[in-house]
Amino acid sequence: MFTGIIETLGKLVKLEKEGSNIHFTVESPISDQLKVDQSVAHNGVCLTVVQVGNGWHTVTAIDETLKRTNLGQLEFGNEVNLERCMLANGRFDGHIVQGHVDQLGEVLSIQAQDGSHVISFKHTEGDNFTVDKGSITVNGVSLTAFDTSNSGFSVAIIPYTFEHTTFKNLKVGDKVNLEFDIVGKYVARMLAKQKP
Repeated sequence: MFTGIIETLGKLVKLEKEGSNIHFTVESPISDQLKVDQSVAHNGVCLTVVQVGNGWHTVTAIDETLKRTNLGQLEFGNEVNLERCMLANGRFDGHIVQGHVDQLGEVLSIQAQDGSHVISFKHTEGDNFTVDKGSITVNGVSLTAFDTSNSGFSVAIIPYTFEHTTFKNLKVGDKVNLEFDIVGKYVARMLAKQKP
């Protein structure tokens, strides 16, 4: 389990295709602290560390993960948001994040507003939804949604988050990983079962 509070950025230094899988090798300040078989969120996707070296680690994304997320669009040199799983005795600064991406979203607009940024996203309509002042995870970052609809929402990004995550690299039209609030998903499922 994660909280959506990004620890650091990693840089992709090697992408190796094996069958339908891709092995991503990432250089980061936390790589030396990782161990094989540990779960780490990469752009909000929970992946297992399969190899660790001096200042780098490797994770593998299978075909299903590549189809459901933006990981398959990553290229050499791209940055990724990194978060290790939450410590049981740690503070819960974000919200409950599983590292299981529900769907891709698309950046509709990016507006600078006196130091902060407002970014709007669209997504396909369906079982996933946001509510004003509710939680949403975008590329692994825990955020508060507003201007919500059945097919989109906006978020406000403070300067620190903008500079210390991949948000600074986003452009209109980019695809992002969306994980909707787990509590909302459970409530929606229960209510759907009550319908005649």
